[in-house]
Amino acid sequence: MAEGEEMQAFTSIMDALVRISTSMKNMEKELLCPVCQEMYKQPLVLPCTHNVCQACAREVLGQQGYVGHGGDPSSEPTSPASTPSTRSPRLSRRTLPKPDRLDRLLKSGFGTYPGRKRGALHPQVIMFPCPACQGDVELGERGLAGLFRNLTLERVVERYRQSVSVGGAILCQLCKPPPLEATKGCTECRATFCNECFKLFHPWGTQKAQHEPTLPTLSFRPKGLMCPDHKEEVTHYCKTCQRLVCQLCRVRRTHSGHKITPVLSAYQALKDKLTKSLTYILGNQDTVQTQICELEETVRHTEVSGQQAKEEVSQLVRGLGAVLEEKRASLLQAIEECQQERLARLSAQIQEHRSLLDGSGLVGYAQEVLKETDQPCFVQAAKQLHNRIARATEALQMFRPAASSSFRHCQLDVGREMKLLTELNFLRVPEAPVIDTQRTFAYDQIFLCWRLPPHSPPAWHYTIEFRRTDVPAQPGPTRWQRREEVRGTSALLENPDTGSVYVLRVRGCNKAGYGEYSEDVHLHTPPAPGTTRTVGMTAVPRMPQWRRRHPSLS
Repeated sequence: MAEGEEMQAFTSIMDALVRISTSMKNMEKELLCPVCQEMYKQPLVLPCTHNVCQACAREVLGQQGYVGHGGDPSSEPTSPASTPSTRSPRLSRRTLPKPDRLDRLLKSGFGTYPGRKRGALHPQVIMFPCPACQGDVELGERGLAGLFRNLTLERVVERYRQSVSVGGAILCQLCKPPPLEATKGCTECRATFCNECFKLFHPWGTQKAQHEPTLPTLSFRPKGLMCPDHKEEVTHYCKTCQRLVCQLCRVRRTHSGHKITPVLSAYQALKDKLTKSLTYILGNQDTVQTQICELEETVRHTEVSGQQAKEEVSQLVRGLGAVLEEKRASLLQAIEECQQERLARLSAQIQEHRSLLDGSGLVGYAQEVLKETDQPCFVQAAKQLHNRIARATEALQMFRPAASSSFRHCQLDVGREMKLLTELNFLRVPEAPVIDTQRTFAYDQIFLCWRLPPHSPPAWHYTIEFRRTDVPAQPGPTRWQRREEVRGTSALLENPDTGSVYVLRVRGCNKAGYGEYSEDVHLHTPPAPGTTRTVGMTAVPRMPQWRRRHPSLS
């Protein structure tokens, strides 16, 4: 039993390690700079809330033609003389002016904004193309010098590097060769130490002994977030600008009338919101997985439906091609028949004209007939011959080809067809119908009439939805009564409740699907039925006592 429990404990530990490893691998995507695709190094927070490495940001600005605007936005001290531990005692004892005095100075126009020259009426606005959201964000006059470093992201990157051992071990910077592996880091000294070197450089009883050791790192950050404008620690958060501000920023005219709250309140509020959101996500992992499965199934259906749509379009276009090919064959056959008929007529005419030539059979035969002296025999033979020669003589005197060589009557006018083929496109759903309020009424029956807007695709049928509005609302979504596949542009709803207000709407449908609903129309049925007269198959009130309400008429 003990062995089984140990095995179960070992299995649970291994599962936990696998989950942690998977989580770490997945988290690496969030730690990559969108420009260099490497882990962030001194990331800056852009106004669009995305991050980018400081060096990458400078390179991007250089490519955009901005020179001299990649000032160091780092709130980290740049020299040992400016570190908190070595700063001049005179500067450290220096007290900030009172807020009311600062406010008076700023309102009176004393001094200039940091990074802005006196008399600059039109300062240059620096635009930065964010590689994450593909949008241009405004950095202001100071460029990168006005951005905050994302120290939290730096710490997350550092912890990730240590957890997965990215880049190998960090070595002590003070050891004699060969250096040992570093075990501690010191933000004040900006160096990494092994255990022995840390004790050696932080002797007991000295000021350095007060330094707090940190985990070894290759980049040192300040303990607190510093304002890039005034190099002072941020203490407040401006809700209007959504920006951290220091005490000097708080009293500037640029934040006059803004909602400014202490950074502790903003920290607690954002932490609570983030915790709740994360708790909700972690508590709905099954729902997320179900939705992922649904999306994957939708992707598969989309691929299949898209392929089917391609095949349908190809089949329809092939059908059009077959019809055109059949029509082409019939038109060519008609032209061929007309051509053969004309050629036959022209050939006969050529033969007739050739018979008139000297030396032809007809002329020689006529000459021989003229030699006949027996009058009765001559008349008998010459009668038929004369008719033939008379026709030939008439054709000679009134010469015209027996058939035209032009085929202009066989020209095709395909302008309308070409326009139709050019406008050939996917079928659109019908537009929202327009209810005819002049022909729509309610009495002991409700008669609804509508029409489609001009240039709307046709509708094969319509769906009518109606409900009462004068009944108490039921929990849940609004329940509509529906009548499907209504043909025509009018419908009769029988046996409505008297003294009630109905709201109705219509939408069309064709092969492309359902269109938008029409505007709602409200009809009030009278409290008692009236006398009706029958017109055809529809009951129409003789003296309708009804009221019609429509948004456009109220």
